[in-house]
Amino acid sequence: MALFEPAVEITLENEGGYVWDKSDPGGETNFGISKRSYPNVDIKNLTKEEAIAIYRRDFWKFDGLIFQGIATKLFDSYVNMGHLAILYAQGIVLQGIKPDGIYGPETEDALNRAEPSVFITAYRARLVKHYEDIVANNPDEAKFLDGWKRRANQ
Repeated sequence: MALFEPAVEITLENEGGYVWDKSDPGGETNFGISKRSYPNVDIKNLTKEEAIAIYRRDFWKFDGLIFQGIATKLFDSYVNMGHLAILYAQGIVLQGIKPDGIYGPETEDALNRAEPSVFITAYRARLVKHYEDIVANNPDEAKFLDGWKRRANQ
């Protein structure tokens, strides 16, 4: 079964430390935890341990996955884009069930039956398309595209 610890380490590395880029819709952010999503958290002084606790409580749903690589990729994407990460995964693995962006038993079962390298390859491509669509709709976001694509292709 998938483990939280290796997944959160990848996400923390991807998210980095304290940033307050006025053009980032998340606003003030530390370890990927944004003021917009957590208005009552002292973002600037948030510790790594506090961020990990938030990630475990609010984002980790993937214990039941057999393949750590799928769990890590899905978790990292879920932190970055919320339910769209689940929706995109469902679009790849669900057969005969309409994707809804909710991680449940059908999604977990389909992910556990997926061939990991095939899923990860398709999922990476879908994530890249998502980021390219963001930039196509808002060219001001282009400065983030290289980082987003690096993360998607990880």
